[in-house]
Amino acid sequence: MFNDEGGTGVPILLLHGLMGSARTWRGQLEWLREFGHVHTFDAAGHGRPAPDEPTTEAFVADLAAATARITEPMVVIGHSMGGLHAWMFTAAHPDRVRALVVEDMAPDFQGRTAEHWAAVIGAWPQPFPNDAAVLEFFGPVAGRYFLDSFTHGPDGYRLHGEVSTFRDISEEWGTRDFWAQWKSITAPALLIEGEYTITPPGQMRRMAELHPDARHVVIAQAGHLVHDDQPAAYRAEVEDFLRRTLV
Repeated sequence: MFNDEGGTGVPILLLHGLMGSARTWRGQLEWLREFGHVHTFDAAGHGRPAPDEPTTEAFVADLAAATARITEPMVVIGHSMGGLHAWMFTAAHPDRVRALVVEDMAPDFQGRTAEHWAAVIGAWPQPFPNDAAVLEFFGPVAGRYFLDSFTHGPDGYRLHGEVSTFRDISEEWGTRDFWAQWKSITAPALLIEGEYTITPPGQMRRMAELHPDARHVVIAQAGHLVHDDQPAAYRAEVEDFLRRTLV
Protein backbone atom coordinates (compact mmCIF):
# COMPACT_ATOMS: atom_id res chain seq x y z
CA MET A 1 0.00 0.00 0.00
CA PHE A 2 2.39 2.72 1.26
CA ASN A 3 6.02 1.94 0.44
CA ASP A 4 9.29 3.50 1.59
CA GLU A 5 11.55 3.59 -1.48
CA GLY A 6 14.57 5.15 0.23
CA GLY A 7 16.45 8.43 0.05
CA THR A 8 16.68 11.26 2.55
CA GLY A 9 15.30 14.76 2.87
CA VAL A 10 12.11 16.20 1.44
CA PRO A 11 9.37 13.55 1.18
CA ILE A 12 8.39 12.73 -2.41
CA LEU A 13 5.18 10.78 -3.00
CA LEU A 14 4.47 8.98 -6.29
CA LEU A 15 0.88 8.18 -7.30
CA HIS A 16 0.15 5.75 -10.15
CA GLY A 17 -2.53 5.81 -12.81
CA LEU A 18 -5.70 3.79 -13.25
CA MET A 19 -4.99 0.03 -13.37
CA GLY A 20 -1.39 0.76 -12.36
CA SER A 21 0.57 0.10 -9.20
CA ALA A 22 3.38 1.54 -7.13
CA ARG A 23 5.77 -0.64 -9.13
CA THR A 24 5.13 1.36 -12.31
CA TRP A 25 7.46 4.04 -10.91
CA ARG A 26 10.47 1.76 -10.52
CA GLY A 27 12.33 3.36 -13.45
CA GLN A 28 12.21 6.76 -11.75
CA LEU A 29 13.13 5.82 -8.20
CA GLU A 30 16.92 6.01 -8.43
CA TRP A 31 17.14 9.54 -9.79
CA LEU A 32 14.30 10.83 -7.61
CA ARG A 33 16.18 9.69 -4.50
CA GLU A 34 18.74 12.39 -5.31
CA PHE A 35 16.06 14.96 -4.46
CA GLY A 36 14.47 13.47 -1.36
CA HIS A 37 12.93 10.57 0.52
CA VAL A 38 10.77 8.71 -2.00
CA HIS A 39 7.51 6.92 -1.24
CA THR A 40 5.09 5.06 -3.50
CA PHE A 41 1.48 4.17 -2.90
CA ASP A 42 -0.93 1.53 -4.20
CA ALA A 43 -4.35 3.12 -4.60
CA ALA A 44 -7.37 1.40 -3.10
CA GLY A 45 -8.95 -1.07 -5.52
CA HIS A 46 -5.55 -1.86 -7.00
CA GLY A 47 -4.46 -5.05 -5.28
CA ARG A 48 -6.42 -4.22 -2.14
CA PRO A 49 -10.09 -3.46 -1.36
CA ALA A 50 -11.77 -0.54 -3.07
CA PRO A 51 -13.78 2.06 -1.13
CA ASP A 52 -17.44 1.24 -0.62
CA GLU A 53 -18.22 4.25 -2.82
CA PRO A 54 -15.37 4.69 -5.32
CA THR A 55 -15.49 8.49 -5.47
CA THR A 56 -12.39 10.57 -5.95
CA GLU A 57 -12.90 11.99 -2.45
CA ALA A 58 -12.88 8.46 -1.00
CA PHE A 59 -9.58 7.67 -2.69
CA VAL A 60 -8.10 10.94 -1.44
CA ALA A 61 -9.26 10.21 2.12
CA ASP A 62 -7.60 6.80 1.92
CA LEU A 63 -4.41 8.43 0.67
CA ALA A 64 -4.49 11.04 3.43
CA ALA A 65 -4.84 8.37 6.10
CA ALA A 66 -2.06 6.21 4.66
CA THR A 67 0.40 9.12 4.53
CA ALA A 68 -0.52 10.67 7.89
CA ARG A 69 2.87 9.71 9.34
CA ILE A 70 4.58 12.14 6.96
CA THR A 71 4.44 15.47 8.80
CA GLU A 72 6.69 17.50 6.47
CA PRO A 73 5.08 18.98 3.32
CA MET A 74 5.55 16.62 0.39
CA VAL A 75 6.31 16.84 -3.30
CA VAL A 76 3.44 14.88 -4.84
CA ILE A 77 3.94 13.43 -8.33
CA GLY A 78 0.99 11.77 -10.03
CA HIS A 79 0.28 10.13 -13.36
CA SER A 80 -3.25 10.16 -14.84
CA MET A 81 -5.61 9.08 -12.03
CA GLY A 82 -2.69 9.67 -9.66
CA GLY A 83 -2.38 13.21 -11.00
CA LEU A 84 -6.04 13.87 -10.23
CA HIS A 85 -5.65 12.39 -6.76
CA ALA A 86 -2.52 14.51 -6.29
CA TRP A 87 -4.26 17.82 -6.90
CA MET A 88 -7.42 16.80 -5.07
CA PHE A 89 -5.24 15.84 -2.09
CA THR A 90 -3.46 19.19 -2.39
CA ALA A 91 -6.77 21.05 -2.47
CA ALA A 92 -8.00 19.20 0.62
CA HIS A 93 -4.70 19.39 2.53
CA PRO A 94 -2.75 22.40 1.21
CA ASP A 95 -0.44 22.44 4.22
CA ARG A 96 0.76 18.92 3.40
CA VAL A 97 1.99 19.59 -0.16
CA ARG A 98 5.09 21.55 -1.08
CA ALA A 99 4.96 21.08 -4.85
CA LEU A 100 2.97 19.15 -7.40
CA VAL A 101 3.62 17.31 -10.69
CA VAL A 102 0.63 16.24 -12.78
CA GLU A 103 1.21 13.95 -15.76
CA ASP A 104 -1.37 13.73 -18.53
CA MET A 105 -4.57 14.41 -16.62
CA ALA A 106 -7.22 17.11 -16.99
CA PRO A 107 -10.14 18.33 -14.86
CA ASP A 108 -13.11 17.74 -17.16
CA PHE A 109 -14.01 14.52 -18.99
CA GLN A 110 -17.76 15.11 -18.72
CA GLY A 111 -19.89 13.18 -21.16
CA ARG A 112 -17.45 10.35 -21.65
CA THR A 113 -18.42 6.83 -20.66
CA ALA A 114 -16.27 3.85 -19.70
CA GLU A 115 -18.77 1.14 -20.65
CA HIS A 116 -17.16 0.20 -23.98
CA TRP A 117 -13.68 0.49 -22.49
CA ALA A 118 -14.66 -1.77 -19.58
CA ALA A 119 -16.08 -4.35 -21.98
CA VAL A 120 -12.79 -4.42 -23.86
CA ILE A 121 -10.87 -4.98 -20.62
CA GLY A 122 -13.27 -7.73 -19.60
CA ALA A 123 -12.46 -9.53 -22.85
CA TRP A 124 -8.71 -9.57 -22.28
CA PRO A 125 -7.36 -13.15 -22.54
CA GLN A 126 -6.51 -13.64 -18.86
CA PRO A 127 -4.43 -15.11 -17.47
CA PHE A 128 -1.50 -14.08 -19.63
CA PRO A 129 0.86 -17.06 -19.31
CA ASN A 130 4.16 -15.17 -19.21
CA ASP A 131 5.98 -11.86 -19.72
CA ALA A 132 6.20 -12.33 -23.47
CA ALA A 133 2.44 -12.77 -23.79
CA VAL A 134 1.78 -9.51 -21.94
CA LEU A 135 4.30 -7.60 -24.04
CA GLU A 136 2.96 -9.07 -27.27
CA PHE A 137 -0.64 -8.17 -26.42
CA PHE A 138 -0.06 -4.61 -25.13
CA GLY A 139 3.20 -3.59 -26.78
CA PRO A 140 6.52 -2.68 -25.14
CA VAL A 141 5.42 0.43 -23.21
CA ALA A 142 1.93 -0.46 -21.98
CA GLY A 143 3.06 -4.07 -21.64
CA ARG A 144 5.75 -3.13 -19.15
CA TYR A 145 3.23 -0.98 -17.27
CA PHE A 146 0.91 -3.98 -16.88
CA LEU A 147 3.72 -6.39 -16.03
CA ASP A 148 4.52 -4.04 -13.16
CA SER A 149 0.84 -3.90 -12.15
CA PHE A 150 -0.80 -7.28 -12.67
CA THR A 151 -0.91 -10.01 -10.05
CA HIS A 152 1.52 -12.81 -10.94
CA GLY A 153 0.41 -16.30 -9.94
CA PRO A 154 1.13 -19.92 -10.88
CA ASP A 155 -0.98 -19.65 -14.04
CA GLY A 156 0.40 -16.28 -15.17
CA TYR A 157 -0.63 -12.63 -14.98
CA ARG A 158 -4.09 -11.32 -14.07
CA LEU A 159 -5.65 -7.95 -13.36
CA HIS A 160 -5.03 -6.84 -9.78
CA GLY A 161 -8.52 -5.41 -9.34
CA GLU A 162 -12.10 -5.74 -10.50
CA VAL A 163 -13.05 -4.43 -13.92
CA SER A 164 -16.18 -2.98 -12.31
CA THR A 165 -14.01 -0.94 -9.93
CA PHE A 166 -11.86 0.45 -12.73
CA ARG A 167 -15.03 1.21 -14.72
CA ASP A 168 -16.69 3.01 -11.82
CA ILE A 169 -13.59 5.14 -11.18
CA SER A 170 -13.51 6.25 -14.79
CA GLU A 171 -17.28 6.68 -15.03
CA GLU A 172 -17.23 9.26 -12.23
CA TRP A 173 -14.90 11.43 -14.32
CA GLY A 174 -17.59 11.57 -17.02
CA THR A 175 -20.20 12.99 -14.62
CA ARG A 176 -18.38 15.93 -12.98
CA ASP A 177 -15.42 18.24 -13.25
CA PHE A 178 -12.58 19.10 -10.88
CA TRP A 179 -11.85 22.69 -11.89
CA ALA A 180 -12.84 24.24 -8.56
CA GLN A 181 -10.32 22.13 -6.65
CA TRP A 182 -7.61 22.89 -9.19
CA LYS A 183 -8.28 26.64 -8.99
CA SER A 184 -7.83 26.55 -5.20
CA ILE A 185 -4.23 25.31 -5.41
CA THR A 186 -1.27 27.67 -5.01
CA ALA A 187 1.62 25.19 -4.56
CA PRO A 188 4.16 25.29 -7.41
CA ALA A 189 3.07 22.89 -10.14
CA LEU A 190 4.49 21.22 -13.23
CA LEU A 191 1.96 19.97 -15.79
CA ILE A 192 3.34 17.38 -18.19
CA GLU A 193 1.27 16.46 -21.23
CA GLY A 194 2.10 13.84 -23.85
CA GLU A 195 1.97 14.87 -27.49
CA TYR A 196 -0.53 12.04 -27.99
CA THR A 197 -2.49 12.83 -24.84
CA ILE A 198 -5.77 11.31 -23.74
CA THR A 199 -6.85 14.62 -22.19
CA PRO A 200 -9.39 16.98 -23.81
CA PRO A 201 -7.57 19.51 -26.02
CA GLY A 202 -6.30 22.62 -24.30
CA GLN A 203 -7.28 21.72 -20.76
CA MET A 204 -3.81 21.22 -19.34
CA ARG A 205 -2.65 24.49 -20.90
CA ARG A 206 -5.68 26.19 -19.32
CA MET A 207 -4.79 24.65 -15.96
CA ALA A 208 -1.42 26.43 -16.11
CA GLU A 209 -3.05 29.72 -17.12
CA LEU A 210 -5.32 29.60 -14.08
CA HIS A 211 -2.55 28.78 -11.59
CA PRO A 212 -0.29 31.41 -9.98
CA ASP A 213 2.85 29.27 -10.25
CA ALA A 214 2.50 26.50 -12.83
CA ARG A 215 4.38 25.45 -15.94
CA HIS A 216 2.84 23.39 -18.75
CA VAL A 217 5.05 21.33 -21.06
CA VAL A 218 4.20 19.00 -23.92
CA ILE A 219 6.58 16.06 -24.39
CA ALA A 220 7.07 15.22 -28.08
CA GLN A 221 6.52 11.65 -29.25
CA ALA A 222 4.95 10.66 -25.93
CA GLY A 223 1.62 9.00 -25.34
CA HIS A 224 -0.31 8.83 -22.10
CA LEU A 225 2.49 6.99 -20.29
CA VAL A 226 4.90 9.90 -20.64
CA HIS A 227 7.37 8.77 -17.99
CA ASP A 228 7.70 5.38 -19.71
CA ASP A 229 7.34 6.55 -23.31
CA GLN A 230 9.94 9.35 -23.12
CA PRO A 231 11.73 8.79 -19.81
CA ALA A 232 14.71 11.06 -20.53
CA ALA A 233 12.51 14.03 -21.45
CA TYR A 234 10.23 13.38 -18.47
CA ARG A 235 13.21 13.19 -16.13
CA ALA A 236 14.73 16.41 -17.47
CA GLU A 237 11.51 18.36 -16.87
CA VAL A 238 10.93 16.98 -13.38
CA GLU A 239 14.55 17.43 -12.32
CA ASP A 240 14.51 21.05 -13.48
CA PHE A 241 11.27 21.64 -11.59
CA LEU A 242 12.61 20.06 -8.41
CA ARG A 243 15.87 22.00 -8.56
CA ARG A 244 13.93 25.26 -8.84
CA THR A 245 11.35 24.32 -6.23
CA LEU A 246 13.41 22.63 -3.54
CA VAL A 247 15.60 25.59 -2.62
